[in-house]
Amino acid sequence: MSKKSIETTFKLACERYAELGVDAEAALKKLGKIPISLHCWQGDDVRGFECPDGDLTGGIQATGNYPGRARSPQELRGDIEFVLSLVGGSHRVNVHACYAEFEKGKKVDRDELQPEHFKGWVDWAKKNGLGMDFNPTLFSHPMFNGFSLASRDKKIRNFWIRHTIATRRIAAAIGKALGTPCVNNVWIPDGYKDIPADRETPRKILNDALDACFEEKLNPKHMLDAVESKLFGIGAESYTVGSHEFYMGYAVKNQKLLTLDAGHFHPTETIADKLSSCLLFVPEILLHVSRGVRWDSDHVVIVNDDLIAIAQELVRLNQFKRVHIGLDYFDASINRIAAWVIGVRAMQKALLYAMLEPIKLMTDAEKGDDLTSRLAWTETAKTLPFGAIWDKFCADEDVPLDTAWLKEVKSYEANVLAKRS
Repeated sequence: MSKKSIETTFKLACERYAELGVDAEAALKKLGKIPISLHCWQGDDVRGFECPDGDLTGGIQATGNYPGRARSPQELRGDIEFVLSLVGGSHRVNVHACYAEFEKGKKVDRDELQPEHFKGWVDWAKKNGLGMDFNPTLFSHPMFNGFSLASRDKKIRNFWIRHTIATRRIAAAIGKALGTPCVNNVWIPDGYKDIPADRETPRKILNDALDACFEEKLNPKHMLDAVESKLFGIGAESYTVGSHEFYMGYAVKNQKLLTLDAGHFHPTETIADKLSSCLLFVPEILLHVSRGVRWDSDHVVIVNDDLIAIAQELVRLNQFKRVHIGLDYFDASINRIAAWVIGVRAMQKALLYAMLEPIKLMTDAEKGDDLTSRLAWTETAKTLPFGAIWDKFCADEDVPLDTAWLKEVKSYEANVLAKRS
């Protein structure tokens, strides 16, 4: 599509939106300033650099074996750079503790990790103008026996407490170095496959363990603590210690960030409706945007009803300073670069779509108890020329249109990914 065609259709689309009181140009400017945290583990199927040939545990499963998985820090960061060249906006990168880098002969266990083990990530992020987020890796390790921070075994529990403390310090160092707060998100897969006899004790243990992890006061300008719940997982189908109710209570009581993962609730439950409630009681929210198919399957994010609902709520709340958007899925059945690009662009499209709705007309109708008009305006938004505005965003950000980026990904696959054995 020519630049002239993009400009012509954009102008006509702006006129149509203006008729409904929507400023399309303002929406474009706002979209470009909303960072999305790209999850590094999409590029290597959550293997990390610690023991890349080890087994995934904790109910985590990457499906597929598409050629081209990143095998080193250089390959993984190179892949992310290529992804960033195909998506507009200013973004962040989310890294797990298992992506530490060690000099030969100087590998340490997770409870001894230091900021120096992530210097490669920080230097790279600084060079590319990226923020970073972080996570303790409380799975895929010999000290994980189905339980980590909620373990009744004091030796196991203390190991994971030390690990989480270490990651908080690392996150603080990252945030200080990059000049933007690093969100450190705690998720544990602890739970039982079958019905437990005692649901309370593991939760008391987890509560005390988290208190120990968070005891050290760190500068919120450098790092922010987040806690993440889950309904169930593989091997923890009947009982998950860190349920939504547990972490909601903990986050409210201790004023921590609450992480809402789109795949960590009942399949018919959307996290969109939770945002306005949670923000009344917790300081900030971390979103893990995913797509569950029948369960927490971590499919690639696409523009569907659930994603649009999340975006609509974010836009209508206008709380972007209190909500951190991160992607969290891993699909090894398709080209991993494409999986990243599709997910980022889908999140951006959903946000743009929500920004372009005639929200004032809808809310005015609602305030006047004119629910007929509210529904009519909601439906009107669905056939507005959204695509023309999206094409203009891509052109302004100097990234390929939807019809062009796939060709570049296929070229990268042939020239780079295919050479990885």
